[in-house]
Amino acid sequence: MKYSNQIFVIGFAVFLTACSTMYYSGLEKVGIPKRDVLVYRVEKARDTQEETREQFKSALEQFSAATNFKGGDLEGVYKKLNREYEASVDKAKEVRSRIEDIESVSAALFREWEQEITQYSNSALKRSSQEKLDTTKLYYRQLVAAMKNAESRIQPVLTVFNDQVMYLKHNLNARAIASLKGELKTLQSNVSTLVTAMEKSINEANAFISNMEKS
Repeated sequence: MKYSNQIFVIGFAVFLTACSTMYYSGLEKVGIPKRDVLVYRVEKARDTQEETREQFKSALEQFSAATNFKGGDLEGVYKKLNREYEASVDKAKEVRSRIEDIESVSAALFREWEQEITQYSNSALKRSSQEKLDTTKLYYRQLVAAMKNAESRIQPVLTVFNDQVMYLKHNLNARAIASLKGELKTLQSNVSTLVTAMEKSINEANAFISNMEKS
């Protein structure tokens, strides 16, 4: 059974690689090279991270406002917080998906680029192409590291948020509000760390895009 599972995983990975190869080949037939796809996906990832940054700021504001609850519709407070939490979860999933899209096309691009370098007969052109590839890979590694670092800062926020929203759901009383207040500083710190990481990632994306446009 163990080996059967391994064979399935390997087979599925090969299938996905084949599908990706066909997809990128199809785009190139209509004049869209892999490097353009990569730039486009980095732009989309950057935009998603900007949206995610703002979403988590909004969620923190709603959480902070809930701690000042003085009386009224506590269930309404829960519903607002839950909407913010769910919107944050959706953005977290989108961030992960954007990174995976970037990794997929970059692997195909670099593989193709490396193969083409071996085909040069002109040593100067070969050296120039290799230097551009090395520079692109450097920017790429910095970009993905920054994006994954930012992504890793999301879960601590979601964990605290989820705990408090669930507790509020089942305890619509003063004790639940006290619990929110007790976690506010932790959430503020986590969101601040996340926002800083997101901004660094966004800057790395802009640098990568700029480098690709120049080369």
